Amino acid sequence: MVLTQLHNVEQSLNQVILGKSSQIRLALCCLLAEGHLLLEDLPGMGKTTLAHALANSLGLSYRRVQFTSDLLPGDLVGMSIYDTRSQQFRFQAGPVFSQVLLADEINRASPKTQSALLEAMEEKQVSVDGETRALPTPFFVIATQNPLFHAGTSALPESQLDRFMFRLSLGFPDHQAEHQLLQRDSSTSRLELLTEQLNTEQLRALQQQVPKVAASDALIDYLLALVNSSRHRSDMLPLSPRASKAILRAAKAFALIHQRDYVTAADVQQVFPYVAEHRLAPSSDAQESRLSQLLLLQTPCPI
Repeated sequence: MVLTQLHNVEQSLNQVILGKSSQIRLALCCLLAEGHLLLEDLPGMGKTTLAHALANSLGLSYRRVQFTSDLLPGDLVGMSIYDTRSQQFRFQAGPVFSQVLLADEINRASPKTQSALLEAMEEKQVSVDGETRALPTPFFVIATQNPLFHAGTSALPESQLDRFMFRLSLGFPDHQAEHQLLQRDSSTSRLELLTEQLNTEQLRALQQQVPKVAASDALIDYLLALVNSSRHRSDMLPLSPRASKAILRAAKAFALIHQRDYVTAADVQQVFPYVAEHRLAPSSDAQESRLSQLLLLQTPCPI
């Protein structure tokens, strides 16, 4: 029943983000796998709309932060403010205390502010004034970045890229989708068409099912063969054990979306480019790099 509702979420998102069914499914896969998503594309391609639509259709709290060169870590995680009435310091939570956080144009901010996200993304908590504060559950970061040839941008360090499970590019819509988009053009936001299809408890139940999806020894050996291939090449960065875990968890989530309780080699092949590409070649454009496809072609599947 819950998986049927997840399918309804996907269908409703396809009515808002036209012609991008594959990217929508992968974004849902990333959310189910409890990862974080990096969207890399030109401005105006629908990155912000996708983030907001995901939150609306799943009934999750949503905050957007525009990353700029003068954004401070305290603007993101919050800070203690002195209350003159009580004569005590009171913690004012920042926008990171939301279930879906859109970090817009993350590669325009200073490294210090970018690093403030690392603990939140990895540990699902933040430390402010020596006190650790838990973040809401689920906690999903969607970061967008513009191509590096845009003014005021800089490349994210490898350590920060590694915190993102997926990197996706929406790309231009096809002729039919853009024609339909222009026909719908009006003062009414397409986001207003969305209704909550899945509540937080149901989403958490689905996330807890992901680790239970079975992966055979042969499947894991195939995944490790892919990962090990990257460690013996000089034209790419090697994939770490964290990347191995991310690939397997993403493949399990992809299988669950397709209502299976076991992972196939096809599931690994579907998610592998989006999990591995930004780790193999962090400075390459997501639309141009094909290193992950090269590994898939050169690694025989034993299944």
